[in-house]
Amino acid sequence: MKKRQRLVMRSVILVVIALALGYTLYQTVFSDKKEPVTVGDQAPNFVLKDLSGNEVELEDFKGKGVFLNFWGTYCPPCEKEMPAIQRQYEKYKDQGVVVLAVDIAEPELTVKKFAEKKNLTFPIVLDKQREVVDVYGVGNLPATYLINPEGKVIDKITGELNDTLVRNYMEKIKP
Repeated sequence: MKKRQRLVMRSVILVVIALALGYTLYQTVFSDKKEPVTVGDQAPNFVLKDLSGNEVELEDFKGKGVFLNFWGTYCPPCEKEMPAIQRQYEKYKDQGVVVLAVDIAEPELTVKKFAEKKNLTFPIVLDKQREVVDVYGVGNLPATYLINPEGKVIDKITGELNDTLVRNYMEKIKP
């Protein structure tokens, strides 16, 4: 009887150890979950398609300040801040500041109609598979990352922005 109990106990211990090792191996080797982007980090590069089907790469804007805005047409605060972003974009686009709006997982037609209705002229790219939103660790929308001309994230803002805030943030990233 004691031999059987020892065998069961040893088997249970071996299974627990094997499971722990397997989980650790999975987490360190196979899991591509990364830490969210924070202030001071180099902005991770990405390539997404815009509303015309052209590829847009973040690195293309090196040397410019990038106002990277994550949003969706289904997000009321996002909709409310878009006119302010557009107005300030018009003022700052010739001063080395670019707005790059990343729409999250919506049909292209929905985004096109929204952009036309709001008369948005800044670049809008589509993150259909939520790859970029995951890399940046975006939670609540809208979320805006301020990227300086050297490609470093200097601020992250969550929540609705108004004209004054957008202007102040664009001043911070202006080359």
